[in-house]
Amino acid sequence: MYEYAIAWEWLSFAVRWLHVITAIAWIGSSFYFIALDLGLVKRPGLPVGAYGEEWQVHGGGFYHIQKYLVAPASMPEHLTWFKWESYATWLSGFAMLAVVYYGGADLFLIDRSVLELAPWQAICLSLASLAVGWILYDLLCKSPFGKNTWGLMALLYIVLIAMAWGYTQVFTGRAAFLHLGAFTATIMSANVFFIIIPNQKIVVADLIAGRTPDPKYGVIAKQRSLHNNYLTLPVIFFMLSNHYPLAFATEFNWVIAALVFLMGVTIRHWFNTTHARKGKPTWTWLVTVLIFIVIMWLSTVPKVLTGEEQASLSPRQQTFVENGHFEAVRDVVQGRCSMCHAAEPVWEGIARAPKNVKFETDGEIAAHAHEIYIQAGRSHAMPPGNITEISDEERKLLVAWYETTVEGK
Repeated sequence: MYEYAIAWEWLSFAVRWLHVITAIAWIGSSFYFIALDLGLVKRPGLPVGAYGEEWQVHGGGFYHIQKYLVAPASMPEHLTWFKWESYATWLSGFAMLAVVYYGGADLFLIDRSVLELAPWQAICLSLASLAVGWILYDLLCKSPFGKNTWGLMALLYIVLIAMAWGYTQVFTGRAAFLHLGAFTATIMSANVFFIIIPNQKIVVADLIAGRTPDPKYGVIAKQRSLHNNYLTLPVIFFMLSNHYPLAFATEFNWVIAALVFLMGVTIRHWFNTTHARKGKPTWTWLVTVLIFIVIMWLSTVPKVLTGEEQASLSPRQQTFVENGHFEAVRDVVQGRCSMCHAAEPVWEGIARAPKNVKFETDGEIAAHAHEIYIQAGRSHAMPPGNITEISDEERKLLVAWYETTVEGK
């Protein structure tokens, strides 16, 4: 059984790494084309149908790029599609969601002090929220609201705030932020899969058939691309937020999430304006810093944290407490780890328990048995730099405690 835990940990690492690789590919190409599109220049002598051109230098050579707003007069011999970066990012992200949060629902997804849920119920809520989110967004875009791009974005922002609040009423703070990122990323990737690429395929089919493409397909795809542009940076924040309990594990975590979306807008506005050669709106950085200061205040002034200890132990936690090694393990964990992993850490420079993981009670230790086993038993990741000088014998004890418990000995 403990071999299963090791294999699952490596699977988690694999899907995380795959997700990082694909996300870099998608975000990189997306940012490049946004900058390229905004930097296009209209010059005399452009081919018929060309909207603008750009000269760039990179890798020891020059590139001459032209954009056709609808389509060129005829199909080029070679056409590169940018779609698999988006698809692979979403698929790998969903795989990570399934492995980490669905596979570890009791630990990472469910907070029974927030809402009493069975794992299958929490997983169904997760899946339904992603699907319903896309359907609602798509209907809004196709409604009369969709004719006003900036009004639509304001309405979308309200929807995102509502989802941020809703997720914190259902899941752990950590899972709520992750799901908000997944919710947003699903909209972005679905935009590519259901709208942008199909519209481009219609234009290509018209060119092949010798018909004049309808410009409306490009306009619709352009609007969805604009949304993706402003949503990218918040998604990155939420995907990395599990490392920062001051963001996800505080009373006003949903307000922090709402402010993160605003920071994404202000930062992207600076880049978009600069790439379009319309000046450098440095005020956006001041606004971003002010928003970040408000976030810091919200995370430190409130004292109520989410994810408090459950009133009773789950059956699985009880098995770890009843193991014959537990008393010795508790002494090791509380002696080597609790100076940081506590409600009020005593280690200098640590304001909150890392990842909101605390080891002050038997239940808290039992709830994180798997992490203790991986981080401090099977590996030397914790304590960092072995700062508390945990011994090899103590690490062996942690391993024996976990492995004999999962094997039922």
